Amino acid sequence: MTSRFLGGVVLPGELVSVPLARAFVRAALRLRELAGDEGDEYVVLLVVSELVTNSVRHSNSGRRRGGLVTVKLRAKGPVLRLAVVDEGTLDSAPQIRRVDADSDGGRGLELIEEMALKWGSYEITAGRVVWADLALNICVA
Repeated sequence: MTSRFLGGVVLPGELVSVPLARAFVRAALRLRELAGDEGDEYVVLLVVSELVTNSVRHSNSGRRRGGLVTVKLRAKGPVLRLAVVDEGTLDSAPQIRRVDADSDGGRGLELIEEMALKWGSYEITAGRVVWADLALNICVA
């Protein structure tokens, strides 16, 4: 089964890119008539929000002036893959943090683990890719 590239966008490594990433994903899904009901679309948008936020906050993309974050979408059969490419960091790797109920943050990857079929990360020459696979029935009506 071949995969189909649905689009990609390069954004600044800044928090302002989080809503821009959501807008890109929303438009890409609707353009290809993959957007399901509002609840299903919300799941996809939440996942991309968490991935981009983590890249901006925890990678060199957000730490250095002119850093970039790339969002890519690909469909393969019934699976939508959201991938965020950043400039990586040597001091940490993406991991689920177990936090107490009163913590202000740290739940992003835990949410992604609950919503995605699977997720992961790998290093590339330019940095790191963090990805999440979602069942396309989440996206299609």
